[in-house]
Amino acid sequence: MADVAQLAGVSSQTVSRVSNGDAAVIEATRKRVLDAMKELGYRPNSAARALKRGDFRAIGVITMGLTSTGNVRTLDAIAGSASRAGYAVTLIPLDAPTQDNVKGAFTRLDELAVDAVVLIMEVHLLDAAALTLPPHVKVVVVDSDATGFPVVDTDQRQGARAAVRHLLGLGHDTVWHVAGPEESFAAGRRAEAWEEALRAEGRAVPPVLRGDWTPESGYEAGLRLADEAGCTAVFVANDQMALGLLRAFHDRGVRVPGDVSVVGFDDIPEAASFIPPLTTVHQDFAQVGEWCVDAVLRELAGETVTGVRLVPTTLVERHSTASPVARGRED
Repeated sequence: MADVAQLAGVSSQTVSRVSNGDAAVIEATRKRVLDAMKELGYRPNSAARALKRGDFRAIGVITMGLTSTGNVRTLDAIAGSASRAGYAVTLIPLDAPTQDNVKGAFTRLDELAVDAVVLIMEVHLLDAAALTLPPHVKVVVVDSDATGFPVVDTDQRQGARAAVRHLLGLGHDTVWHVAGPEESFAAGRRAEAWEEALRAEGRAVPPVLRGDWTPESGYEAGLRLADEAGCTAVFVANDQMALGLLRAFHDRGVRVPGDVSVVGFDDIPEAASFIPPLTTVHQDFAQVGEWCVDAVLRELAGETVTGVRLVPTTLVERHSTASPVARGRED
C-alpha cells in the first residue's frame, strides 16, 4: 500500500479509501491510485478487510456425506443460491455423524472465517440423543429434528401420503413399502406417513422392507416382494431403490404396472427414462437451497429466525402405476 501511495503521489489513507470504494475520493485521484495498483500488481487484501468488518461473504456447509441424492442436490442448490447472493461456500463433509465430528466441523469453519453455517443433518447422531450446536453461531439446519434453530426441509410426509393415496385411488387394497435406513430422518418421516395414510383408510399395513438408498438394496427388496402374491403396489422411499426394484421384478417376470404398481421418491432426472418411466414424488431442492440462504441472510441482518419451513412436494404421474389386476393373470 505504501508503494502504491508513493507511485500515485497520495497518502496510504487515500489508497485505503480507494480500495474500499469510498465515494469521497475525487475521480482524478482515484484513477491515479488505480493505475498505480495496476502497474505494481497490487491487490487489496480482501481477507484482512473482511476481518476488520466482521463480514466474510462466506457460508459454511456441513454435510453428513455426498453419496445420497438429497444431500448432493441440496448442496448444489445452496451453492447456487449463495453465489447469486454474492457469497462463497466452504464445505466440510463428515465421515461419521457424531457430536464430536459436528463440533470439530464448526471449529474448522470458525477458523476459515465464515459468516454463518448450513448444517445438512440427514441422519441421527450415533453418540447423542439430541444435536447440540454452538450458541454463538448463526445456523440453519436442513432435514433434522433440531430445535432452537431455523430448519428447512422438504415436506416428506406430504409426499409419502400423496404416493399412498395415489395407489389406493387406483384401486389397490394396500401398499407395501421399501423404506430407507433407520438412522435417516427422511426415511423415518416417509415410513411414518405411509403407515398413517394406510391406517386412515382402514387398510392393512404390510411389514416394512428396509434398504440403504442404493439400487442394490432395492433389488433385494424386489426379489422378496416378487414372491408376495398379495403385493400389487409398492411405495419406495427413493428412486434409486425403485430402480433396483424394477430390475428385480423384470428378472422375476413381474410386470410393472401390469402386476405391481411402483411409486418412488425424489424425481431424479433419470426417473423419466426408467422402464417403465417412474411415477415418483418430486422434491424441489432448488427451493430448499433458496430458503436456506434466505434464512441465513435474515439471520445476518439481525432477524431472529426459528421454526420449521417445509418445501411442498408434488406427485409426478408416469407409467409405473395403474389399476390392479390379479397377479399372474394371463393376457
